[in-house]
Amino acid sequence: MKKYILIVMIVISIFTQLHAQNNEANMTQEEVEKVYYQAIAKIWDSFNKQKGDIELPNGVATLHVPDDFFYLNPEDSEKMLVQIWGNPPSSSHTLGMLFPNDSNEVDSNTWGVTIQYQEDGYVSDDNAEDIDYDELLKDMQNSTEESNEHRKSQGYEAIHLVGWASTPYYDNIAKKLHWAQELQFGTQPNHTLNYNIRILGRKGVLILNFIANMNQLPMIKKRIDTVLNIAEFNKGSRYADFDPDIDEVAAYGIGALIAGKVAAKLGLFATLLILLKKFWIIAILTVGGFFKKIFGGKE
Repeated sequence: MKKYILIVMIVISIFTQLHAQNNEANMTQEEVEKVYYQAIAKIWDSFNKQKGDIELPNGVATLHVPDDFFYLNPEDSEKMLVQIWGNPPSSSHTLGMLFPNDSNEVDSNTWGVTIQYQEDGYVSDDNAEDIDYDELLKDMQNSTEESNEHRKSQGYEAIHLVGWASTPYYDNIAKKLHWAQELQFGTQPNHTLNYNIRILGRKGVLILNFIANMNQLPMIKKRIDTVLNIAEFNKGSRYADFDPDIDEVAAYGIGALIAGKVAAKLGLFATLLILLKKFWIIAILTVGGFFKKIFGGKE
């Protein structure tokens, strides 16, 4: 329930601004939609869509963005997440986002990748080959179900971990880990994709999370190798640069990265992205008629 109240508050803000910009007392539903789409198109067109070699704001890593992708800096990413996709502002700011070239501001098939960095120390991969991913999945499913009572008491839907959408794979040479989960929110028939990449570094982990739906999994799998090769740590921050005499070692390993015990610090942000992105356009178009009645009036 809380997330719907939050969405309505955002929608109220948008439509208040739309009404202030338009003097017509009685805007039709089509006119409201047109003004809304014009507003977000203006935001989209203002973005600085970057390609090539881009050093991330924290200075520890660089992106090599190919011609079929583009990068948005943290400021533009915040606008994309909040003003276009309708997510609430978050204290867990990204280092930017990646998008395929064919993305646009209104297409429901548009997917993006948020980039974050968690500096908890050097993550040892000594036990990576020993992880039983079937057993890990069972543990994660049990933990998810156990947390649902608390979620529901806070007014949120239950989350059900259906299974692996892509089995975890760790590249011991590149020190890159990726996997995908299929999630169900409440009783919704359309399931959500949670695709993750972790790149291990000297003092922490680069976190790349895909914001997408389950039906986009095939197209993401076709592009996963490209995305994996976009980000790399700079010299001095790479996994191989670890110095056991001076560097801190993380209190967790590869299994905990997958299980989400680390991502819990950033998990609310990621969950809200998934929950709100898929609902936002529907909310705009549905609630638009209601606010037209509020802001409209007799001539």
